[in-house]
Amino acid sequence: MVLVISPPQRPSQGGVDVYATSWCPFCHRLIASLTSMGIPFTVIDVEADQGAARFVEQVNGGNRVVPTVVFADGSTATNPDARLVADRVATAAS
Repeated sequence: MVLVISPPQRPSQGGVDVYATSWCPFCHRLIASLTSMGIPFTVIDVEADQGAARFVEQVNGGNRVVPTVVFADGSTATNPDARLVADRVATAAS
């Protein structure tokens, strides 16, 4: 059985949502890489948005692990490499 958990919002086609915190070095690295690669994204602060925090916990086995990325199809990746994100965005666009 596959459990599908809907994020509070879905990113636009061609972009991703990055669930993050302001102090997370892994989040900063991913955001900097996505910026340099020209991949559109929206940052959602899980410390400021409790619904976002609950979503991140649900998709990460009860843990608030950031960065958690949501793709336009609703799938997620936890602490992904920027190249993986770029590949997934490119595949979705084609």
